[in-house]
Amino acid sequence: MRASTLTTRSPSVEYDVLRQIEDRVLWLSTAMVHHANRVRPNPSGLKVGGHQASSASLVSIMSMLWFRHLRPQDRVSVKPHASPVLHAINYLLGELDASYLTRLREFGGLESYPSRMKDPDPVDYSTGSVGIGATAPIWGAIARRYVDGTFGGSHRGRQYSLVGDAELDEGAVWEAILDPSVSELGEVVWVVDLNRQSLDRVVPHLAADRLRGMFASAGWQVLTLKYGGLLEELFSQPGGGALRARIDAMPNPEYQRMLRCDAAQLRERLPGDGPDAGTIADLITRLDDSALLAAIRNLGGHDLGTLDRAFASIDDARPTVIFAYTIKGYGLATEGHPQNHSSLLTNDQMRELAERLGVDPDDPWRRFPDGDDAAIQCATVADRLCRQPTSARRPPAVPTDFRRTPSGTSTTQAALGRALLDLTRAAPEAARRVVTVSPDVSSSTNLGGWVNKVGVWSVTERHNWFADDAETILHWRESPAGQHIELGIAETNLVGLIGELGTTWSRWGEPLFPIGVVYDPFVGRALEPWSYGIYAGGQSILVGTPSGVSLAPEGGAHQSIITPSIGMEQPGCVAYEPAFAIDTEWVLLAGLARLGRPDGCSVYLRLSTRPVDQTLAEVPADPAARERRRRQVVAGAYPLQRTESPKVTIAAMGAVVTEALAAADRLDRMGVPADVVCVTSPDLLYRALRARQGHERAESWILDQAFPAERAAPLVTVLDGHPHTLAFLSAVNRVPITSLGVTDFGRSGSIEDVYRHHRLDSGSIIQAALDVAG
Repeated sequence: MRASTLTTRSPSVEYDVLRQIEDRVLWLSTAMVHHANRVRPNPSGLKVGGHQASSASLVSIMSMLWFRHLRPQDRVSVKPHASPVLHAINYLLGELDASYLTRLREFGGLESYPSRMKDPDPVDYSTGSVGIGATAPIWGAIARRYVDGTFGGSHRGRQYSLVGDAELDEGAVWEAILDPSVSELGEVVWVVDLNRQSLDRVVPHLAADRLRGMFASAGWQVLTLKYGGLLEELFSQPGGGALRARIDAMPNPEYQRMLRCDAAQLRERLPGDGPDAGTIADLITRLDDSALLAAIRNLGGHDLGTLDRAFASIDDARPTVIFAYTIKGYGLATEGHPQNHSSLLTNDQMRELAERLGVDPDDPWRRFPDGDDAAIQCATVADRLCRQPTSARRPPAVPTDFRRTPSGTSTTQAALGRALLDLTRAAPEAARRVVTVSPDVSSSTNLGGWVNKVGVWSVTERHNWFADDAETILHWRESPAGQHIELGIAETNLVGLIGELGTTWSRWGEPLFPIGVVYDPFVGRALEPWSYGIYAGGQSILVGTPSGVSLAPEGGAHQSIITPSIGMEQPGCVAYEPAFAIDTEWVLLAGLARLGRPDGCSVYLRLSTRPVDQTLAEVPADPAARERRRRQVVAGAYPLQRTESPKVTIAAMGAVVTEALAAADRLDRMGVPADVVCVTSPDLLYRALRARQGHERAESWILDQAFPAERAAPLVTVLDGHPHTLAFLSAVNRVPITSLGVTDFGRSGSIEDVYRHHRLDSGSIIQAALDVAG
């Protein structure tokens, strides 16, 4: 009964209860950091860290959002340094056991920043990489709409981002905001914590007006919460206009300095030395000291009434950004100090804070007493926000082999598009789960046939004005039923989206098979957000194509070098670089089968536009032998050419397998028989080697089949990438090795000239084999 009557009280009474909760959230978030650094034993002496001031600036915003406006269908991305606030709220709502409050940044405890996969309490979005967590709800909104439009389920709800103002310096933020599709996402709401401080300083020129204009130009609703009710009331009095003008014109560092003043100093400094100084002095004379100190701190981001009205006025027809002016460290002894970013309250300051907030510092984690209005409100909100457990649908079965053997000359890039079309015929249920994403390179990465088949996804159906143009080859049919999503030329957006598409199995129980296609030289640009998406549980396939110096005429700017080793070093991912079309088909199907499941993982495919004679693959005709080859391809390597008594083994990967085979033929004629092993995944081979050495749990049988000990011989490795990628193979049988690859920027030219320049040609392989074989 009391819970229901509480929600019908007047706003002023309810705000009183919310202020109690706000105070407790401030205390808990501050105390968690304090305990981790000053109470918990720390034998190493290394600073544990945490961000009391950054948390404090968001306490009011998060308290109002969670305890008054949030719904169970909504999702929130919390700025990284405010993770203690999120844990404090979850604790008050009964979602986090008290034992974790003493384990911030402890192994097995609460992570330093919010983590979907590692924290014990509900976290909607992992954050921590500045700008990436902020933009994730944009891609989460598209993923939600895609799932709802394709499979139903009425998945609705707002996607909130609580963003630190310094995050707006990140290019990823503006790449996301400016994508044309974003202006249609009315469920997206950003709240910018405008505390005007970065890590080291007070930001001298925030240019808030310019920021507001940039969001407005991108089609967003812009709400600005600069002042709270106390200041607005003061501004309405005689002399109030002069006071407003004075504060508006005040540089950020000067305003921050005001926060460090006592009342007497404030009366001296606040009027300034302008023509209205006397008027302002007369106005503030009418305020007692406590009222004056409260007024100067009364910004919109800390005023519950102002926040309440802002959240209630969100326009769901377009994305919304709320600029909420706040004070970094609000309510703490360090508030407003330029170096408060990582500062910690002293023991004395913590006791003073506890006394002011009505908390027992010797019993810091005590909840509100039963029957207390704040306790009732917490219980009421916990019931309101309760989510039904997600029951994940099992992904449909993916075939392992289309039973087709490519012939003629083809490329691994072309094989990608063809395999996707084959999937629609062989396994339509699995194909329906595939969603491809491209940053305006669909046609140049051989997705044209797939796009023509499945159509392009968009929020609403759009008219195709070129449908009756006979010369149009790529048919751009846009509707909510499409399975290809085209973004602007921003690789960061692409991987952000496939990361969120790859979480739908855990968010809404509907697994998808997201495939992002990007030029391989730009994988490095996309790596951080893709890696963070994997960390957050997103399972996707990233296709880098075309790749390497094999893209000879394009020149060094488009010739990737380091991506093979990036793929094998990326956690939560399996990397492949197939040499033949059939290998591409097999590893793609195996990759799709890894997606959308609790034990799944992401996949990186590095493909090429170099035409290769497909008969060189020598795919076995016998079904059993073919299946054995397929398993080897998926496991990381297979013997492509065996000799009776090898004097050297050439391990080659990707497009340069043709040079390896040509070199082996010439070596054989010279009386130096050579085995050729086609490597498809150095990543899996390295894991197999580490498993053999006892360093991790993985299968190692592929090493015995690809590099059997009885055939051990000096080794030459070659790939269109950095040579160290395959250099570890010498450890399989402890043999001498020489590694060929690319260690310098490329240049334009014919493929023959470029290969010769980088010593990838057959002649260079022969010389290396003769040297290592002695």
